[in-house]
Amino acid sequence: MTQKLIDHSVPLIRAVVIHPDRRSDSPRLASERLEEAVGLARALDLDVRAEEIVRLRGTTPATLFGSGKVEELAALVRAADAEAVIIDDALTPVQQRNLEKEWEVKVIDRTGLILEIFGRRARTKEGRLQVELARLDYEKSRLVRTWTHLERQRGGTGSTGGPGETQIELDRRLIGDRIVKLKAELEDVRRTRGLHRKQRQKAPFPTIALVGYTNAGKSTLFNRLTGSEVFAKDLLFATLDTTQRTIRLPQGRPAIVADTVGFISDLPHELVESFRATLEEVGEADLILHVRDIASADSDAQAKDVEAVLKQIETPEGKTRRVLEVWNKIDLLDDEAREAVLGQAERLAKEGEAVAVSAWTGEGIEPLRQIIAGLIDDDPETRLTLEPEQGEALAWLYEHGRITQRETDELGRTHVMVRLHPAALGRFERLYPDLAD
Repeated sequence: MTQKLIDHSVPLIRAVVIHPDRRSDSPRLASERLEEAVGLARALDLDVRAEEIVRLRGTTPATLFGSGKVEELAALVRAADAEAVIIDDALTPVQQRNLEKEWEVKVIDRTGLILEIFGRRARTKEGRLQVELARLDYEKSRLVRTWTHLERQRGGTGSTGGPGETQIELDRRLIGDRIVKLKAELEDVRRTRGLHRKQRQKAPFPTIALVGYTNAGKSTLFNRLTGSEVFAKDLLFATLDTTQRTIRLPQGRPAIVADTVGFISDLPHELVESFRATLEEVGEADLILHVRDIASADSDAQAKDVEAVLKQIETPEGKTRRVLEVWNKIDLLDDEAREAVLGQAERLAKEGEAVAVSAWTGEGIEPLRQIIAGLIDDDPETRLTLEPEQGEALAWLYEHGRITQRETDELGRTHVMVRLHPAALGRFERLYPDLAD
């Protein structure tokens, strides 16, 4: 008698994805937007049974779509035997509630979907705090939809609320209290990050931040540059929490590389606000690598979306923002497109504006490293002479600076030209006060 195995797997939720095409709002192709929305749904492990583009000539305040289209989509939902509908747009609480009544399934808008993904991917305490804060900001106006007991009233004293206080008022107050607490905790995170930055500035190593549209290949490039094994997958928002590693650039200069969360069009403002502590790392960076999926038909529109988010990130006073575009995934281009991209990138590389690479195959990585070094290697050059017995000082220079020229004379003395950050030069002079020429 064979024993049946118990299936412990969780069945996937059947879903329909709908992209309302407003046309005038975005330069991006509706088909590309729909494909992205389907990718977001699958990133949440939804079983997408049907997908649809709906042209919008105007919007209906109660349901977004007109009544005829709502009925037509209801038939699509029933045919797909769906349990959830993803609307690739921002819905008001009223629209969301009315569509759920009409279709008798759960309705999730674009903001809610992205928040769900972020909530699942957050691993660090900071990431979880930021996602929770964003979710509460989003949910506080939707309590009527998400709670079933809100029509009840509560009386009494103390924490149970005042006389006649409705459940929804109490819940909103509790959410408000939680938001205040989360903001205080995130302010502590922000201060801690500031202290860490000050410590790094004493090193002092330049910082390089990787930004880009989600799934552009940032984590793969990060792994290629640093030799790390950060999780990288062909999946929207595969990584969420910021990761930092130290690398050595050509001529030996150390630098810190930070892999950040991917951006996306219509990134919920709740997330931008909540992740401000993380995004400050981008604003503080000495160089931003804007990683683009150059093989995507939507690459230019995606780049504009990233640039829009970057504009929301403040740069410290007196600091100049430097951005280098990294045109990734050239291995996916056909011969004609590849030749055109490489030719354009070669011209822009001379100005330090763009470089073409394949993070997957490694093509173009060494030229990228050279360009990065050139863009951040602007420290003054100093000439130093070291006696034969001062090998420790020479090793210190290799560790903290970039030796650009080295000669040994007949007496065994070593003459070097070295680039050192002013703070590093000051430390060197304190350690070895008699070495400067």
